[in-house]
Amino acid sequence: MEYLMPLWKLMNEMAPYLLLGFLFAGVLHVVVPRAFYRKYFSNNSLRSVFYASLFGIPLPLCSCGVIPTAMSLRREGASRGATVAFLTSTPQTGIDSILATFAVFGVSFTIMRPLAALVTSVLVGWVENRININESSEHVEKQSSCELDDSAENPKNSSVFRVLRYGYFDMLQDIGGHLLVGLVLAAIITVFVPDSFFLQFAEYPLLEMLAVLLVAAPMYVCATGSIPIAAALMLKGISPGAALVFLMAGPATNIASLLVIKKVLGNKTMYTYLLGIICGAIFFGLMCNLLPAEWFAVIHHTADCCCVQEIPIWKQILTLAFLALLANALIHKFINRNNKMEKVENQVTYKVVGMNCNHCKAGVENALKKLSGVENAVADVAKAEVVVTGKVSDDEVREAVTALGFEYKGKC
Repeated sequence: MEYLMPLWKLMNEMAPYLLLGFLFAGVLHVVVPRAFYRKYFSNNSLRSVFYASLFGIPLPLCSCGVIPTAMSLRREGASRGATVAFLTSTPQTGIDSILATFAVFGVSFTIMRPLAALVTSVLVGWVENRININESSEHVEKQSSCELDDSAENPKNSSVFRVLRYGYFDMLQDIGGHLLVGLVLAAIITVFVPDSFFLQFAEYPLLEMLAVLLVAAPMYVCATGSIPIAAALMLKGISPGAALVFLMAGPATNIASLLVIKKVLGNKTMYTYLLGIICGAIFFGLMCNLLPAEWFAVIHHTADCCCVQEIPIWKQILTLAFLALLANALIHKFINRNNKMEKVENQVTYKVVGMNCNHCKAGVENALKKLSGVENAVADVAKAEVVVTGKVSDDEVREAVTALGFEYKGKC
């Protein structure tokens, strides 16, 4: 019970905001046309960088899902600076994580987090443009957006259905597991980490932030899943600034996304991206520590509640509803992972490395379906495979896949 109650308490505080956030995410995905975003990213200017940063903040994409999105924008003509700015701001926040941040930390962190993402991404994008100032705006072949393209969906499905499916099914399949792991880790930290462990860093805030960076930078955690972990760490004694460093660096960087950026945009861009996030996180972390500490307190203490009766019944109902939606999404994900497609004529399986979520899956499938001669394409994220039905050359498949930033390994 000592372990379960902090977990149950935290889930009850976050569930209402998560449900609302996932709904907003579905609305953004379905209602806002992708051309609206691409229109403002093409110029090699500070304005395009600012628009890319600003537009990326509410999008509910993780650090892997944002890669094919950014590559698609790049092919549509977005400048390098705008592309990197979009890559920087988008995974750090999302409408769901902003609302969840408010649920756990209150107003100050809710303002600071997207503000830090915006400023950092603008600076990173501006530096990228300055580094490549002599690079002309090369011709980029016009293609439709891939991973966020809804054209392949059943036209009979209503907008409401697509909103609900994306928010409460597709997104939960993508980040639900990571969110659940984040909640469990938060409860473990709350119960098992001694309160005095982080006090040794109290007099060395920069060292504290560097230690957090070493943990956060290589790991994979979504913007929403990082919230309970940061809250648990704060309750164990780390400063608000160090918690902000984790909230920024954890979702924005992981080894997989860095390798893809390196492959597609080059070493120089990867180092600009990584260094920009690290410097931005430390700068805003230090600024955060200069402000009154009470502004950044965890407003919902996971250890304050010792019995279920103290939690409002409506919150418990919403938590159970969220868990039911999460279980439905993850069960279907497990079933689909273990289903084997029936072998048909003209069907070839290719190995494609780098797919990590439904955005990656949809991006690869939609790109391949646009190839002449392809009847169908089904990607399997877990197996890193794509089954292509139809008559198409291996070179065409390789070009379509690598253009999205994924690694083509040939036929299985």
